[in-house]
Amino acid sequence: MSATTDRPPVGNFLLSSPTSCAAPVPAPEEPVRWIPLAIAAVLGVGLTWYVWASYGGKFGSLLLIGLLLGLALFHSRFGFTSAWRQLIAVGNGTGLRAHTLLLGTAATLIALIAGTGTGLFGSAPKFSATPIGLALFVGAALFAIGMQLGGACASGTLFAVGAGQSTIFLTLGGFIVGSVLYTWAYPIFTGWPQISGYLLSDHVGWFGSWAITILVLLGVVVVTRAVQKRRNPPPVDAVPTARGFARVFRGSWPLLVGALVLAVLAAAVVLVSGGTWGVTFAFALWGAKLLQLFGLHPETWEFWQTAGNAKSLSAPIWTDKTSLTDIGIMLGAAVAAAAAGAWKIRAEIPWRTAVAAVLGGILMGIGARLSGGCNIGAYLAGISTGNLHGWLWGVFALGGTWVGLKLRPLFGLTNPKPADSIC
Repeated sequence: MSATTDRPPVGNFLLSSPTSCAAPVPAPEEPVRWIPLAIAAVLGVGLTWYVWASYGGKFGSLLLIGLLLGLALFHSRFGFTSAWRQLIAVGNGTGLRAHTLLLGTAATLIALIAGTGTGLFGSAPKFSATPIGLALFVGAALFAIGMQLGGACASGTLFAVGAGQSTIFLTLGGFIVGSVLYTWAYPIFTGWPQISGYLLSDHVGWFGSWAITILVLLGVVVVTRAVQKRRNPPPVDAVPTARGFARVFRGSWPLLVGALVLAVLAAAVVLVSGGTWGVTFAFALWGAKLLQLFGLHPETWEFWQTAGNAKSLSAPIWTDKTSLTDIGIMLGAAVAAAAAGAWKIRAEIPWRTAVAAVLGGILMGIGARLSGGCNIGAYLAGISTGNLHGWLWGVFALGGTWVGLKLRPLFGLTNPKPADSIC
């Protein structure tokens, strides 16, 4: 999930070197970065208190969940970009099998929540089938190409920015630009061929939807193990130096632990808000509000004139579910990185890497809006709620990953090789 040329130690373990995908080596115990830790902690606590007091427990809870998501994403370094890259490049399905644990656990918890039909703060869970068509296929592929060039997916962009990874700041900027470009050119992206979506629970109930999802995920585990056995890639592991209880705050978490924690938090978003965890709509919203600060009028664009979007644009950021969890992720990751001694901004970025980061962000911004979501809002949310759209998004994202791997060397970015252990 991190950029190839900008890899600081993460949670007291080192990843591959900047120019190759060599085996991870133990990192020395890094001192706590007290200044960024204090700033991030004060902002996290202060904003949570402010939002809770000013806008209510529902919105304060979402910001708090975001903070916990940032901690979990940083410490587990849970990979979407890297998992697909490892699978396509060398047949290593370790990351994708971690996805199945995340998806299966989230599907189980969400089915239990949806089955009762109740949530906190009066937010009953509501899901609907997402249309399937050309926009989904093109958008998912564009997003996957973008995340291989930009060095991170949507959730990875947020936690890497919070952790101080310089290159990913450019990716986030491109992400916002791409999202704004989509909203500006919205009429061009509408009317593409599509058919009605398919939500399993509408046809077989929540238990049937859950059972089918689990069976398909088990199939994914079997297939990836068979592929990995045939291609025999090396393991993908981190080497932590923090041990025991200290590992919770200063070391790397096992990947499967990260999957379980993220699944619980994804279900918590549903329980609190009634909707699934998403990331990328906030980037379009932030871009539009920034344009308004400069005296421009994106509210006149067709995208922002639809009822739901117009309501979001006119309301405070602190009442937008996606913005709250996004901000929380960045602050939570900053706390985790500073506590682990890994928070550091690097000023020098190779120009080709910088171009790839911005271009990748732009492609992800357009692709996410075009396909109805990202690796979180479409892939995780879709599959965990029994939405066929999520499965198809994943398939076309794998195709886009293959294209992205072909393009990475043009920007000086390396791809995994059979002799590597992590990339």
